[in-house]
Amino acid sequence: MGVDAAMELLRARLNRVRIPEPSNRIYKQECCISFQTPRSEGGLFVDLNSFLAFGREYVMWNHKKTGNSVYLNIKERPKPVSEDRPHKKPTLLAIGVDGGFDTKETEYEEFYNIVLLPEFVSLPFPSVELPEKVRLAVDGVLAAVGAERKEEVSAWTAGKKQVSESALNLQQLDNGVKVAPTGWKCSKCDKTENLWLNLTDGMINCGRRNWDGSGGNGHAVEHYLQTKYPLAVKLGTITADLDSADVYSYEDDETVEDPMLAQHLEHFGIDFSSLQKTEMTTAERELDQNVNFDWNRIQEKGKELQPLFGPGYTGLANLGNSCYLASIMQAVFSTKDFQQYYYMNAKLDDAFERAPADPTLDLNTQLTKLAHGILSGKYSCPSGKVTEKEEEEDEAGKLVQKGIPPRMFKSLIGTGHPEFASARQQDALEFFQHFLEQVERNHSMNSLEDPSRAFKFYVEERIMCSTSRKVRYTRKIDNVLSLNIPLHAAVNKDEINAFQKLKAEKEQLGEKLEVEEFVRPRVPLAACLECFFAPEEVQDFYSTATNSRTTAIKTSRLVTFPDYLVLHMRKFLLDAGWVPRKLDVFIDVPDEIDISYMRGKGLQPDEELLPETGEPEESGPSADEGIVAQLMDMGFPRVRCQKAALNTSNTGVEEAMNWLLSHMDDPDIDMPLTSGNKSSTSAVQPTYDQSHVDTLISFGFPEDVARKALTVSGGDVERAAEWICSHPDDIVAMELDVTTSREPSTSSEQPLPDGSGKYQLLAFVSHMGTSTQNGHYVVHVRKEGRWVIYNDSKVALSGDPPKDMGYLYFFQRVAS
Repeated sequence: MGVDAAMELLRARLNRVRIPEPSNRIYKQECCISFQTPRSEGGLFVDLNSFLAFGREYVMWNHKKTGNSVYLNIKERPKPVSEDRPHKKPTLLAIGVDGGFDTKETEYEEFYNIVLLPEFVSLPFPSVELPEKVRLAVDGVLAAVGAERKEEVSAWTAGKKQVSESALNLQQLDNGVKVAPTGWKCSKCDKTENLWLNLTDGMINCGRRNWDGSGGNGHAVEHYLQTKYPLAVKLGTITADLDSADVYSYEDDETVEDPMLAQHLEHFGIDFSSLQKTEMTTAERELDQNVNFDWNRIQEKGKELQPLFGPGYTGLANLGNSCYLASIMQAVFSTKDFQQYYYMNAKLDDAFERAPADPTLDLNTQLTKLAHGILSGKYSCPSGKVTEKEEEEDEAGKLVQKGIPPRMFKSLIGTGHPEFASARQQDALEFFQHFLEQVERNHSMNSLEDPSRAFKFYVEERIMCSTSRKVRYTRKIDNVLSLNIPLHAAVNKDEINAFQKLKAEKEQLGEKLEVEEFVRPRVPLAACLECFFAPEEVQDFYSTATNSRTTAIKTSRLVTFPDYLVLHMRKFLLDAGWVPRKLDVFIDVPDEIDISYMRGKGLQPDEELLPETGEPEESGPSADEGIVAQLMDMGFPRVRCQKAALNTSNTGVEEAMNWLLSHMDDPDIDMPLTSGNKSSTSAVQPTYDQSHVDTLISFGFPEDVARKALTVSGGDVERAAEWICSHPDDIVAMELDVTTSREPSTSSEQPLPDGSGKYQLLAFVSHMGTSTQNGHYVVHVRKEGRWVIYNDSKVALSGDPPKDMGYLYFFQRVAS
């Protein structure tokens, strides 16, 4: 087809072309249903109507589904280089200096074309012959920050950007300064990049110097030190979307939010609606430094590992602190249930066809995409056999993978979650359970197809009143068996005692122990399992048989055995000062286990159930009578004084008085307290936020226990942890008092997989670091009779899998 005919065809389809607006999410770095990029064969095709991106193999699916026929084709090709400098192993903890980390990467240049479907007619861009609407649409796409990039930056800055007090009270000088839309230059030097506009006096100065000498000469900071004018905005980041502008507070020394930025810019005559983004924000630069840093050097130390390629051997690129996600997803997709549902029985085109208008927001599509990326082998082939160019050589010249980046999946699975939406390191266990919850919700209309069911099981709890010998049975669903580690069951006690003696002697002499001298407790997995199922004495249990509090014996068993049993080793505990500490211990984990003896049997013929009549006494906190008496002496009614004491956790008269004065107008302030000394619903309000709950959960405490402890302690995390540790019997009694005294029935419960209690170790996730909130995760998976290590993007045959260092163990049931 000739150029004239192609132009005519394009003009006829202009109604399918949209000019992007600031609110549009524009994808231009990765296909929304595969991992193809502009560097893949054929490049990437951006739909100029929906602004979704598709690889060459998948763009026709979108055309058939939507009818959209005008696309921007983006291709990236390596720029020619004048020298071929080999990567060197760093010898200094520095960047950009001799002996430091080599940040040199292949540079790429982009090529653009307008492509019309279904004919695949191509027109060059830029071209003055193209209709103005097409030129404006493409210019908007190219100028915009890609949605993939914007979401990553948002993750890195989640929870950090605060509204600036200086912005709300900023006094701008009426000095007649007007800022031109272009041609900016530092007022004190010749710098024309990394320029900052002071929002008080309109002075333009350069930013700080970067590690490599670029950036600026620090004149913006000098200006602040001289004037104390606190706020500046980075020119080149201002667009119609003011939320993306980079505003910095020198007073707070951090990036902040200026809710009055439009007014502040207008003061200097700046029409932000016409400005285009030309520079990276501070957050984007921070993201580049974190993502480009080599996180993948942690392997089995001292072992010559053989890289693996092909189906099932594809690594996941680290997006910056995303190793927890990578390790869990590799373990999950090593199970047949997830492989079957999202790969073997799922076609990409079917998933895309069933997806909503934006498939990047559909969990089924993104899991299918991820499964095909990990399991197909398409992105994991030896050099020369793949056009995706997902391999490179390491410092030893050995072929390794770059891995596929799970950007869209990470963004989607973390949506609405305060932690998983951020770029902070997370606990792999918490992510695993959050992931299963999202999968379950996605299958709410057909739970029998839900692959997360393979991990679920029923736990039976039996409580026996020590006085009446009557029993109560309850059931709960779980997907992880969380195990305490009984150090007293260590099999190498003599070696530990000798080590402790040696350590004390060397410390007395001021000497340090060598690494090879350290001895760690070695505890059998069987001892951890026995600890979970061992009888436990419960103090202060309310018995409905005697209508009084007594002791009870609690035992736990499994009612069903899941297809995949996940064991969580509780390696984190509270040290002095309530600081979480990791237990330095080895767990002897065999390749096969049999837990058939742990199956629950339910109500036995010789057992009698506890009666359901009778109300348990409330174990909640009581108002301090000393505080109540002092407040009543001031003339306040007793019920108000009790509520004031309770809502301030009995901390003192002054605190109770302040609470009382601020709640005098509560509609239920004079309503009687409920039984057990609890005030009415609105009288006792939580004095903590979700971050406090998450902190206690990270210590290993259940969520309901954490919430009660925070309520009792007035929201103080340290006091809440102390309360939990000093009231273990109260916690157990609290949990048991709310259950019903019945034998569990399966009539109304959802059916779960069940079978033999014999299991084989399939995978284990290991953690390196002192806290689940930092460090690094890797996963080992048994495949084809051999162990494979997945260390983010690197996949290799394991030389010596460290099975005794696992944090999470994935067992699969085997035939009996």
